[in-house]
Amino acid sequence: MDLFSAPRAIKTDEQTLSVTQLLRRMKNLLEVQMGEVWVEGEVSNLKKQGSGHWYFSLKDAGAQIQCAMFGARKRPGADALEDGAKVRVFAEASVYEARGQLQIIVQKAERAGTGDLQARFEALKRKLHAEGLFDARRKQAIPAFPKTVGIVTSASGAALQDILNVLTRRAPWVQPVLFPVRVQGKGAELEIAAAIEKMGRPEAFGYPRCDVLIVGRGGGSIEDLWNFNEEVVARAIAACPIPIISAVGHEIDFTIADFVADLRAPTPSAAAELAVADGTELLERLSQFRRRLARLARERLARARMEVAALKRGALQRDGERLLREPMIRLDSARGRLSTALGSSLETITARLNEARMRHRAHHPAKVLERRMEHLTHLRLRLDRAGKDLIDHRTERLGRLRGLLRALGPESAFQRGFSITLGADGRVIRSAASLKPGDLLHTKFADGETTSRVVDG
Repeated sequence: MDLFSAPRAIKTDEQTLSVTQLLRRMKNLLEVQMGEVWVEGEVSNLKKQGSGHWYFSLKDAGAQIQCAMFGARKRPGADALEDGAKVRVFAEASVYEARGQLQIIVQKAERAGTGDLQARFEALKRKLHAEGLFDARRKQAIPAFPKTVGIVTSASGAALQDILNVLTRRAPWVQPVLFPVRVQGKGAELEIAAAIEKMGRPEAFGYPRCDVLIVGRGGGSIEDLWNFNEEVVARAIAACPIPIISAVGHEIDFTIADFVADLRAPTPSAAAELAVADGTELLERLSQFRRRLARLARERLARARMEVAALKRGALQRDGERLLREPMIRLDSARGRLSTALGSSLETITARLNEARMRHRAHHPAKVLERRMEHLTHLRLRLDRAGKDLIDHRTERLGRLRGLLRALGPESAFQRGFSITLGADGRVIRSAASLKPGDLLHTKFADGETTSRVVDG
Protein backbone atom coordinates (compact mmCIF):
# COMPACT_ATOMS: atom_id res chain seq x y z
CA MET A 1 0.00 0.00 0.00
CA ASP A 2 1.32 3.48 -0.85
CA LEU A 3 2.40 5.49 2.21
CA PHE A 4 0.21 8.45 1.25
CA SER A 5 -2.90 6.58 0.15
CA ALA A 6 -5.90 6.12 2.37
CA PRO A 7 -6.56 2.64 3.77
CA ARG A 8 -9.35 0.87 2.01
CA ALA A 9 -11.30 -2.25 2.60
CA ILE A 10 -9.76 -5.38 1.08
CA LYS A 11 -11.95 -6.90 -1.61
CA THR A 12 -11.60 -10.64 -1.81
CA ASP A 13 -12.18 -10.88 -5.56
CA GLU A 14 -9.37 -8.39 -6.31
CA GLN A 15 -6.78 -10.14 -4.10
CA THR A 16 -7.39 -13.71 -5.18
CA LEU A 17 -4.83 -14.94 -7.75
CA SER A 18 -4.58 -18.18 -9.62
CA VAL A 19 -1.47 -20.25 -9.09
CA THR A 20 -0.30 -19.38 -12.61
CA GLN A 21 -0.81 -15.65 -11.98
CA LEU A 22 1.08 -15.83 -8.70
CA LEU A 23 4.04 -17.68 -10.21
CA ARG A 24 4.08 -15.37 -13.21
CA ARG A 25 4.25 -12.32 -10.92
CA MET A 26 7.02 -13.99 -8.92
CA LYS A 27 8.88 -14.79 -12.13
CA ASN A 28 8.59 -11.23 -13.46
CA LEU A 29 9.68 -9.77 -10.13
CA LEU A 30 12.67 -12.10 -9.89
CA GLU A 31 13.82 -11.46 -13.45
CA VAL A 32 13.55 -7.68 -13.01
CA GLN A 33 15.17 -7.53 -9.57
CA MET A 34 17.97 -10.04 -10.12
CA GLY A 35 18.61 -9.79 -13.86
CA GLU A 36 21.72 -11.60 -15.13
CA VAL A 37 24.40 -12.58 -12.62
CA TRP A 38 27.56 -14.69 -12.30
CA VAL A 39 27.14 -17.74 -10.08
CA GLU A 40 29.89 -20.13 -8.97
CA GLY A 41 29.42 -23.66 -7.75
CA GLU A 42 29.85 -27.38 -8.39
CA VAL A 43 28.01 -29.16 -11.23
CA SER A 44 25.89 -32.21 -10.36
CA ASN A 45 23.19 -34.32 -12.03
CA LEU A 46 24.14 -33.12 -15.51
CA LYS A 47 21.61 -34.35 -18.10
CA LYS A 48 22.16 -33.78 -21.83
CA GLN A 49 18.87 -34.07 -23.72
CA GLY A 50 18.58 -35.11 -27.35
CA SER A 51 17.04 -31.72 -28.08
CA GLY A 52 20.39 -30.09 -27.35
CA HIS A 53 19.25 -28.61 -24.02
CA TRP A 54 21.26 -29.45 -20.87
CA TYR A 55 19.91 -29.51 -17.32
CA PHE A 56 21.97 -29.70 -14.12
CA SER A 57 22.26 -28.51 -10.54
CA LEU A 58 24.76 -25.99 -9.25
CA LYS A 59 25.60 -26.39 -5.57
CA ASP A 60 27.93 -25.30 -2.81
CA ALA A 61 28.24 -26.31 0.83
CA GLY A 62 24.97 -24.64 1.84
CA ALA A 63 22.53 -24.80 -1.04
CA GLN A 64 21.82 -25.81 -4.64
CA ILE A 65 19.83 -24.45 -7.55
CA GLN A 66 18.49 -25.97 -10.77
CA CYS A 67 20.04 -24.79 -14.02
CA ALA A 68 19.02 -24.99 -17.69
CA MET A 69 21.25 -24.28 -20.70
CA PHE A 70 19.27 -24.18 -23.96
CA GLY A 71 21.15 -25.04 -27.15
CA ALA A 72 24.10 -25.93 -24.94
CA ARG A 73 26.53 -27.06 -27.63
CA LYS A 74 26.41 -23.61 -29.20
CA ARG A 75 26.95 -21.83 -25.88
CA PRO A 76 30.43 -20.61 -24.82
CA GLY A 77 32.12 -22.82 -22.26
CA ALA A 78 29.74 -25.80 -22.55
CA ASP A 79 32.74 -28.16 -22.52
CA ALA A 80 33.49 -27.02 -18.96
CA LEU A 81 30.24 -28.58 -17.69
CA GLU A 82 30.65 -32.05 -16.23
CA ASP A 83 29.60 -33.65 -12.96
CA GLY A 84 31.87 -32.54 -10.13
CA ALA A 85 33.40 -29.63 -12.08
CA LYS A 86 33.78 -26.28 -10.32
CA VAL A 87 32.43 -23.65 -12.71
CA ARG A 88 31.25 -20.05 -13.02
CA VAL A 89 28.08 -19.48 -15.03
CA PHE A 90 26.51 -16.29 -16.37
CA ALA A 91 22.77 -16.79 -15.97
CA GLU A 92 19.35 -15.17 -15.57
CA ALA A 93 17.29 -15.98 -12.47
CA SER A 94 13.79 -17.21 -13.28
CA VAL A 95 10.92 -19.47 -12.20
CA TYR A 96 9.79 -22.63 -13.99
CA GLU A 97 6.03 -22.06 -13.80
CA ALA A 98 4.94 -25.64 -14.55
CA ARG A 99 6.59 -26.88 -11.34
CA GLY A 100 6.77 -23.66 -9.35
CA GLN A 101 10.53 -24.17 -9.22
CA LEU A 102 13.28 -21.57 -8.90
CA GLN A 103 15.97 -21.94 -11.59
CA ILE A 104 18.61 -20.04 -13.54
CA ILE A 105 18.93 -19.94 -17.33
CA VAL A 106 22.64 -20.29 -18.18
CA GLN A 107 24.01 -18.21 -21.06
CA LYS A 108 27.68 -19.21 -20.81
CA ALA A 109 30.03 -21.05 -18.48
CA GLU A 110 33.71 -21.26 -17.66
CA ARG A 111 35.89 -23.22 -15.30
CA ALA A 112 36.29 -21.54 -11.94
CA GLY A 113 39.47 -19.50 -11.96
CA THR A 114 39.52 -19.06 -15.76
CA GLY A 115 38.58 -15.41 -15.39
CA ASP A 116 41.61 -14.77 -13.20
CA LEU A 117 43.87 -16.56 -15.67
CA GLN A 118 42.45 -14.54 -18.55
CA ALA A 119 43.09 -11.33 -16.65
CA ARG A 120 46.70 -12.38 -16.03
CA PHE A 121 47.03 -13.30 -19.70
CA GLU A 122 45.78 -9.91 -20.87
CA ALA A 123 47.95 -8.02 -18.37
CA LEU A 124 51.14 -9.80 -19.48
CA LYS A 125 50.16 -9.43 -23.12
CA ARG A 126 49.79 -5.66 -22.73
CA LYS A 127 53.09 -5.41 -20.86
CA LEU A 128 55.13 -7.36 -23.42
CA HIS A 129 53.44 -5.61 -26.33
CA ALA A 130 54.38 -2.25 -24.85
CA GLU A 131 57.99 -3.45 -24.61
CA GLY A 132 57.99 -4.37 -28.31
CA LEU A 133 58.34 -8.14 -27.89
CA PHE A 134 55.52 -8.72 -30.40
CA ASP A 135 56.98 -6.34 -32.99
CA ALA A 136 57.27 -8.00 -36.41
CA ARG A 137 60.52 -6.13 -37.07
CA ARG A 138 62.39 -8.10 -34.39
CA LYS A 139 61.21 -11.49 -35.66
CA GLN A 140 63.67 -13.68 -37.55
CA ALA A 141 63.02 -15.42 -40.85
CA ILE A 142 62.70 -19.19 -40.80
CA PRO A 143 65.51 -20.78 -42.92
CA ALA A 144 64.31 -22.37 -46.16
CA PHE A 145 66.46 -25.51 -45.94
CA PRO A 146 67.45 -26.25 -42.32
CA LYS A 147 69.74 -29.20 -41.69
CA THR A 148 69.12 -29.49 -37.94
CA VAL A 149 65.77 -28.86 -36.21
CA GLY A 150 65.63 -28.46 -32.42
CA ILE A 151 62.50 -29.61 -30.55
CA VAL A 152 61.63 -28.41 -27.04
CA THR A 153 58.69 -30.48 -25.78
CA SER A 154 57.76 -33.49 -23.68
CA ALA A 155 59.57 -36.71 -24.59
CA SER A 156 56.41 -38.73 -23.92
CA GLY A 157 53.82 -36.48 -25.56
CA ALA A 158 51.96 -37.08 -28.81
CA ALA A 159 53.24 -33.72 -30.09
CA LEU A 160 56.79 -35.10 -30.41
CA GLN A 161 55.65 -38.07 -32.48
CA ASP A 162 53.61 -35.80 -34.74
CA ILE A 163 56.63 -33.57 -35.35
CA LEU A 164 58.99 -36.50 -36.02
CA ASN A 165 56.52 -38.15 -38.40
CA VAL A 166 56.21 -34.97 -40.48
CA LEU A 167 59.99 -34.38 -40.55
CA THR A 168 60.66 -37.96 -41.62
CA ARG A 169 58.05 -37.81 -44.37
CA ARG A 170 58.92 -34.37 -45.78
CA ALA A 171 62.66 -34.04 -45.17
CA PRO A 172 64.38 -37.31 -44.14
CA TRP A 173 67.79 -35.61 -44.45
CA VAL A 174 67.02 -33.26 -41.54
CA GLN A 175 68.53 -34.13 -38.16
CA PRO A 176 66.07 -33.59 -35.24
CA VAL A 177 67.49 -32.70 -31.81
CA LEU A 178 65.18 -33.17 -28.81
CA PHE A 179 65.50 -31.24 -25.55
CA PRO A 180 62.93 -32.99 -23.31
CA VAL A 181 61.06 -30.84 -20.77
CA ARG A 182 57.87 -30.93 -18.76
CA VAL A 183 55.17 -28.95 -20.54
CA GLN A 184 52.67 -28.53 -17.71
CA GLY A 185 52.64 -28.42 -13.95
CA LYS A 186 54.32 -26.19 -11.40
CA GLY A 187 57.83 -25.16 -12.44
CA ALA A 188 57.52 -26.45 -16.01
CA GLU A 189 57.92 -22.91 -17.37
CA LEU A 190 61.40 -22.73 -15.83
CA GLU A 191 62.42 -25.95 -17.61
CA ILE A 192 61.07 -24.65 -20.94
CA ALA A 193 62.89 -21.31 -20.57
CA ALA A 194 66.15 -23.03 -19.58
CA ALA A 195 65.92 -25.39 -22.58
CA ILE A 196 65.43 -22.48 -25.00
CA GLU A 197 68.40 -20.64 -23.48
CA LYS A 198 70.67 -23.67 -23.77
CA MET A 199 69.60 -24.39 -27.34
CA GLY A 200 70.37 -20.76 -28.16
CA ARG A 201 73.96 -21.21 -26.86
CA PRO A 202 74.57 -24.87 -27.72
CA GLU A 203 78.38 -24.73 -27.73
CA ALA A 204 78.41 -23.69 -24.07
CA PHE A 205 76.43 -26.79 -23.10
CA GLY A 206 77.69 -29.36 -25.58
CA TYR A 207 74.62 -29.46 -27.83
CA PRO A 208 74.59 -29.38 -31.65
CA ARG A 209 73.66 -26.03 -33.18
CA CYS A 210 70.18 -26.01 -34.69
CA ASP A 211 68.95 -23.92 -37.61
CA VAL A 212 65.44 -23.56 -36.18
CA LEU A 213 63.62 -24.49 -32.95
CA ILE A 214 60.10 -25.86 -32.50
CA VAL A 215 58.73 -25.10 -29.01
CA GLY A 216 55.34 -26.43 -27.98
CA ARG A 217 53.01 -29.20 -26.88
CA GLY A 218 49.64 -30.78 -27.71
CA GLY A 219 46.25 -29.35 -26.87
CA GLY A 220 44.60 -28.97 -23.48
CA SER A 221 42.72 -26.59 -21.24
CA ILE A 222 43.93 -23.08 -20.48
CA GLU A 223 45.38 -24.43 -17.24
CA ASP A 224 47.29 -27.15 -19.14
CA LEU A 225 48.77 -24.60 -21.56
CA TRP A 226 49.45 -21.97 -18.92
CA ASN A 227 53.22 -22.59 -18.66
CA PHE A 228 53.53 -21.10 -22.16
CA ASN A 229 51.83 -17.92 -20.88
CA GLU A 230 54.52 -17.27 -18.27
CA GLU A 231 56.80 -14.26 -18.65
CA VAL A 232 60.01 -16.27 -18.20
CA VAL A 233 59.17 -18.36 -21.30
CA ALA A 234 58.26 -15.29 -23.36
CA ARG A 235 61.53 -13.55 -22.55
CA ALA A 236 63.55 -16.70 -23.28
CA ILE A 237 61.95 -16.92 -26.74
CA ALA A 238 62.57 -13.22 -27.41
CA ALA A 239 66.24 -13.51 -26.42
CA CYS A 240 66.97 -16.68 -28.41
CA PRO A 241 69.28 -16.05 -31.42
CA ILE A 242 67.82 -19.05 -33.27
CA PRO A 243 64.45 -18.64 -35.08
CA ILE A 244 61.63 -20.20 -33.06
CA ILE A 245 58.33 -21.67 -34.25
CA SER A 246 55.68 -21.77 -31.52
CA ALA A 247 53.37 -24.81 -31.68
CA VAL A 248 51.20 -24.81 -28.55
CA GLY A 249 47.87 -26.62 -28.45
CA HIS A 250 45.34 -26.67 -31.25
CA GLU A 251 44.49 -24.11 -33.92
CA ILE A 252 42.10 -22.19 -31.65
CA ASP A 253 44.59 -21.95 -28.77
CA PHE A 254 46.69 -18.79 -28.39
CA THR A 255 49.43 -18.27 -25.81
CA ILE A 256 51.92 -15.52 -25.05
CA ALA A 257 54.60 -17.73 -26.59
CA ASP A 258 52.75 -17.56 -29.95
CA PHE A 259 52.93 -13.75 -30.00
CA VAL A 260 56.64 -13.59 -29.12
CA ALA A 261 57.85 -16.43 -31.37
CA ASP A 262 59.19 -15.72 -34.85
CA LEU A 263 56.42 -17.83 -36.35
CA ARG A 264 53.23 -19.30 -34.88
CA ALA A 265 51.99 -22.73 -36.04
CA PRO A 266 48.41 -23.86 -35.31
CA THR A 267 49.55 -27.38 -34.30
CA PRO A 268 52.84 -29.25 -33.70
CA SER A 269 52.41 -31.08 -37.03
CA ALA A 270 51.94 -27.78 -38.83
CA ALA A 271 55.10 -26.45 -37.14
CA ALA A 272 57.12 -29.31 -38.64
CA GLU A 273 55.63 -28.58 -42.08
CA LEU A 274 56.58 -24.90 -41.76
CA ALA A 275 60.10 -25.75 -40.59
CA VAL A 276 61.19 -27.90 -43.56
CA ALA A 277 60.56 -28.03 -47.27
CA ASP A 278 58.77 -30.99 -48.86
CA GLY A 279 61.48 -33.19 -50.42
CA THR A 280 59.07 -34.87 -52.82
CA GLU A 281 57.89 -31.52 -54.13
CA LEU A 282 61.46 -30.26 -54.52
CA LEU A 283 62.49 -33.34 -56.52
CA GLU A 284 59.50 -32.92 -58.79
CA ARG A 285 60.36 -29.25 -59.39
CA LEU A 286 63.99 -30.11 -60.17
CA SER A 287 62.88 -32.81 -62.58
CA GLN A 288 60.66 -30.30 -64.36
CA PHE A 289 63.53 -27.82 -64.69
CA ARG A 290 65.86 -30.57 -65.99
CA ARG A 291 63.33 -31.59 -68.63
CA ARG A 292 62.82 -27.97 -69.72
CA LEU A 293 66.57 -27.34 -70.07
CA ALA A 294 67.08 -30.56 -72.02
CA ARG A 295 64.24 -29.65 -74.38
CA LEU A 296 65.63 -26.15 -74.96
CA ALA A 297 69.09 -27.59 -75.70
CA ARG A 298 67.71 -30.12 -78.18
CA GLU A 299 65.69 -27.45 -79.95
CA ARG A 300 68.73 -25.16 -80.23
CA LEU A 301 70.94 -27.95 -81.58
CA ALA A 302 68.27 -28.90 -84.07
CA ARG A 303 68.11 -25.34 -85.38
CA ALA A 304 71.90 -25.28 -85.68
CA ARG A 305 71.89 -28.51 -87.69
CA MET A 306 69.28 -27.10 -90.03
CA GLU A 307 71.43 -23.98 -90.61
CA VAL A 308 74.50 -26.14 -91.31
CA ALA A 309 72.53 -28.27 -93.74
CA ALA A 310 71.34 -25.17 -95.55
CA LEU A 311 74.90 -23.88 -95.83
CA LYS A 312 76.09 -27.19 -97.21
CA ARG A 313 73.60 -26.93 -100.01
CA GLY A 314 74.80 -23.45 -100.91
CA ALA A 315 78.16 -21.69 -100.81
CA LEU A 316 79.63 -24.29 -98.48
CA GLN A 317 80.20 -26.63 -101.40
CA ARG A 318 82.45 -24.07 -103.08
CA ASP A 319 84.57 -22.87 -100.08
CA GLY A 320 83.50 -24.87 -97.09
CA GLU A 321 86.53 -24.31 -94.83
CA ARG A 322 86.36 -20.52 -95.08
CA LEU A 323 82.59 -20.34 -94.65
CA LEU A 324 82.52 -22.71 -91.70
CA ARG A 325 85.34 -21.06 -89.77
CA GLU A 326 83.32 -18.29 -88.14
CA PRO A 327 80.18 -20.41 -87.49
CA MET A 328 82.38 -23.05 -85.84
CA ILE A 329 83.84 -20.39 -83.54
CA ARG A 330 80.34 -19.18 -82.68
CA LEU A 331 79.23 -22.76 -82.10
CA ASP A 332 82.13 -23.41 -79.73
CA SER A 333 81.35 -20.20 -77.88
CA ALA A 334 77.68 -21.10 -77.67
CA ARG A 335 78.56 -24.58 -76.41
CA GLY A 336 80.69 -23.04 -73.66
CA ARG A 337 77.96 -20.59 -72.64
CA LEU A 338 75.35 -23.36 -72.68
CA SER A 339 77.52 -25.54 -70.47
CA THR A 340 78.00 -22.67 -68.02
CA ALA A 341 74.30 -21.84 -68.10
CA LEU A 342 73.35 -25.45 -67.43
CA GLY A 343 75.65 -25.45 -64.42
CA SER A 344 74.29 -22.24 -62.88
CA SER A 345 70.68 -22.12 -64.05
CA LEU A 346 69.59 -24.81 -61.60
CA GLU A 347 70.88 -22.75 -58.67
CA THR A 348 69.21 -19.62 -60.01
CA ILE A 349 65.89 -21.36 -60.54
CA THR A 350 66.11 -22.95 -57.10
CA ALA A 351 66.68 -19.54 -55.50
CA ARG A 352 63.73 -18.08 -57.41
CA LEU A 353 61.60 -21.02 -56.31
CA ASN A 354 62.49 -20.41 -52.66
CA GLU A 355 61.71 -16.71 -53.01
CA ALA A 356 58.35 -17.48 -54.63
CA ARG A 357 57.54 -20.00 -51.90
CA MET A 358 58.28 -17.43 -49.18
CA ARG A 359 56.02 -14.86 -50.89
CA HIS A 360 53.28 -17.46 -51.29
CA ARG A 361 53.58 -18.49 -47.65
CA ALA A 362 53.28 -14.89 -46.49
CA HIS A 363 50.10 -14.34 -48.55
CA HIS A 364 48.59 -17.78 -48.06
CA PRO A 365 44.85 -17.61 -47.14
CA ALA A 366 45.59 -19.47 -43.92
CA LYS A 367 48.03 -16.75 -42.83
CA VAL A 368 45.61 -13.98 -43.80
CA LEU A 369 42.82 -15.76 -41.91
CA GLU A 370 45.08 -16.22 -38.91
CA ARG A 371 45.88 -12.52 -38.76
CA ARG A 372 42.22 -11.59 -39.08
CA MET A 373 41.25 -14.09 -36.37
CA GLU A 374 43.82 -12.51 -34.05
CA HIS A 375 42.35 -9.08 -34.82
CA LEU A 376 38.81 -10.42 -34.21
CA THR A 377 39.88 -11.91 -30.89
CA HIS A 378 41.38 -8.57 -29.88
CA LEU A 379 38.15 -6.73 -30.81
CA ARG A 380 36.02 -9.26 -28.91
CA LEU A 381 38.15 -8.78 -25.79
CA ARG A 382 37.81 -5.00 -26.11
CA LEU A 383 34.02 -5.35 -26.46
CA ASP A 384 33.84 -7.57 -23.38
CA ARG A 385 35.85 -5.08 -21.34
CA ALA A 386 33.74 -2.13 -22.55
CA GLY A 387 30.51 -3.97 -21.70
CA LYS A 388 31.73 -4.81 -18.22
CA ASP A 389 32.87 -1.23 -17.59
CA LEU A 390 29.45 0.08 -18.71
CA ILE A 391 27.59 -2.33 -16.42
CA ASP A 392 29.83 -1.42 -13.46
CA HIS A 393 29.25 2.29 -14.12
CA ARG A 394 25.46 1.87 -14.36
CA THR A 395 25.41 -0.28 -11.19
CA GLU A 396 27.39 2.31 -9.25
CA ARG A 397 25.09 5.10 -10.47
CA LEU A 398 21.99 3.10 -9.48
CA GLY A 399 23.43 2.62 -6.00
CA ARG A 400 24.00 6.35 -5.63
CA LEU A 401 20.45 7.15 -6.76
CA ARG A 402 19.01 4.54 -4.39
CA GLY A 403 20.90 6.10 -1.46
CA LEU A 404 19.74 9.58 -2.47
CA LEU A 405 16.12 8.40 -2.67
CA ARG A 406 16.32 6.91 0.78
CA ALA A 407 17.88 10.08 2.16
CA LEU A 408 15.26 12.41 0.65
CA GLY A 409 12.14 10.18 0.90
CA PRO A 410 9.62 10.00 3.74
CA GLU A 411 11.30 6.94 5.23
CA SER A 412 14.24 9.09 6.34
CA ALA A 413 11.82 11.42 8.17
CA PHE A 414 10.31 8.42 10.01
CA GLN A 415 13.78 7.30 11.07
CA ARG A 416 14.40 10.74 12.62
CA GLY A 417 11.31 10.39 14.84
CA PHE A 418 8.72 12.21 12.72
CA SER A 419 5.24 10.89 11.96
CA ILE A 420 2.52 11.72 9.38
CA THR A 421 -1.16 12.22 10.25
CA LEU A 422 -3.85 11.63 7.63
CA GLY A 423 -7.49 12.51 7.67
CA ALA A 424 -10.36 10.14 6.90
CA ASP A 425 -10.11 11.18 3.24
CA GLY A 426 -6.42 10.17 3.14
CA ARG A 427 -5.09 13.74 2.92
CA VAL A 428 -2.22 14.96 5.09
CA ILE A 429 -3.34 17.11 8.10
CA ARG A 430 -1.26 20.23 7.85
CA SER A 431 -2.97 22.39 10.53
CA ALA A 432 -4.89 21.73 13.79
CA ALA A 433 -7.33 24.44 12.74
CA SER A 434 -8.72 22.15 10.03
CA LEU A 435 -9.88 19.60 12.65
CA LYS A 436 -13.15 19.40 14.51
CA PRO A 437 -14.32 17.08 17.32
CA GLY A 438 -15.15 13.58 16.14
CA ASP A 439 -12.78 13.59 13.12
CA LEU A 440 -11.07 10.22 12.55
CA LEU A 441 -7.24 10.42 12.21
CA HIS A 442 -4.63 7.91 11.00
CA THR A 443 -1.09 8.49 12.24
CA LYS A 444 1.89 6.67 10.64
CA PHE A 445 5.20 6.03 12.41
CA ALA A 446 8.43 4.35 11.32
CA ASP A 447 7.36 1.03 12.85
CA GLY A 448 3.57 1.10 12.22
CA GLU A 449 0.44 3.25 12.39
CA THR A 450 -2.44 4.04 14.77
CA THR A 451 -6.01 5.41 14.53
CA SER A 452 -7.39 8.15 16.79
CA ARG A 453 -10.39 10.50 17.03
CA VAL A 454 -10.42 14.26 17.77
CA VAL A 455 -12.03 14.96 21.19
CA ASP A 456 -11.53 18.72 21.44
CA GLY A 457 -11.17 20.93 18.36
